[in-house]
Amino acid sequence: MSIAWNEFTPWSTLAGGMLIGLAAAMFVLLNGRIAGISGVIGGLFKPNKGDLAWRAAFVLGLVGAPWVYELVAALPKPRIDASFGALVIAGLLVGVGTRYGSGCTSGHGVCGLARLSPRSMVATGAFMVAGFATVFIIRHWLGN
Repeated sequence: MSIAWNEFTPWSTLAGGMLIGLAAAMFVLLNGRIAGISGVIGGLFKPNKGDLAWRAAFVLGLVGAPWVYELVAALPKPRIDASFGALVIAGLLVGVGTRYGSGCTSGHGVCGLARLSPRSMVATGAFMVAGFATVFIIRHWLGN
């Protein structure tokens, strides 16, 4: 493995992380809601009274942000080194894991850790260990 030092961007990465943290903090302080994507999207399928508008606006903001960004700068070209089938299977596994883990990485990793939630600490640790194990198995045992 090598690091492409010309693409190493610690300042923009730090700024992005700070914006995510600030947005999550503002969301919980102003709305009393956790900015976990699985919970926000899940609530669209079984909305409570008064919940539909903010959930739809949240998702539209996530989907629309790249288009707004593209008005100012060129979007980076994505490079995906996986087949369509592998992506579908991975997406389904993430969905199952999100269901079993009572939340997604954004809910547990960003919001839950900030609240010092024991459940989120365990879930985030499990996400990380599973990710490390998956990369190790794919790179070293399956030869990719």
